[in-house]
This record gives sequence, C-alpha cells and structure tokens, in this order.
Amino acid sequence: MFGDINRATILGNVTKDPELRFTPSGSAVLSFSVATNRRYQKNNEWVDSPNFHNIVVWNNAEELSKRIKKGTRLYLEGRIETRSWESQDGKKNYKTEINAEKVILIDRYEGKNDQQNAEFTDEELTSSNAVEEDIDPTDLPF
Repeated sequence: MFGDINRATILGNVTKDPELRFTPSGSAVLSFSVATNRRYQKNNEWVDSPNFHNIVVWNNAEELSKRIKKGTRLYLEGRIETRSWESQDGKKNYKTEINAEKVILIDRYEGKNDQQNAEFTDEELTSSNAVEEDIDPTDLPF
C-alpha cells in the first residue's frame, strides 16, 4: 500500500517582516506569510490573483529572522498543517500553515546592494554569493 503525501512547494514574496517568537522551552519559531500570484487573461488583459500562505519555520528560525524581510523572494518546501484552538468566548478557530522544512532565499531586501542566495534546510545552513537586483518593498502589490 502507498503512504500519504503532504507536500507544499511555494515560490513567492514575503508580505511583511517575520515575527520571531520563543516557546516556553526556548525553541525559536519564525512566522510570516508569502504571497503567490496566479496570472490569467480576462477580456484580453492580464490579471494577477494573489494567494497568501501562512508559513512557520522552526529550524534555523533565528538566523532566518535576520535575513528575511518584507519583499524577500523565497522558495520553500514543507508540509501543510491545520491547527485549531478555542478562543476565550468559546469559538473554535482554525489556521492552515505550511510548516517549512526547506527555505531558499532567492532575493533578500535589507537596504543594501549586496545580495545573497541562501538555502536553509533541516540539516544544513549554507549560503553563496549572487548578483541580483534590489527589491524595493514599496513596489510590491501587497
């Protein structure tokens, strides 16, 4: 019999600066959202339809928090998880997130001219130099 597959692959832009938090046991966790666009033609005009994805990173969260900003373009892979909780008024809430296991920075915006591509995975943290254009976060449509 075949096992199940729960895999998400995203290539998009970070919509706002990430939030770094720590669990009571001291583990770092990074949360942010990534926008992806579906482009299609309607009445002879191209239309962009954005989708927003909630991302959670556990491994290398502190290092990534120093390098990811609003506007960073990244590729990530992970599993989709939906968590639920009950609010103080008794209402059941749900949130679907991608628990990222592999994150590759395609571009990063830090107000500098030096750009780097970097890959962060469960096993390693590596980086290499690349020449890329600066991304101005104010130019992003979100």
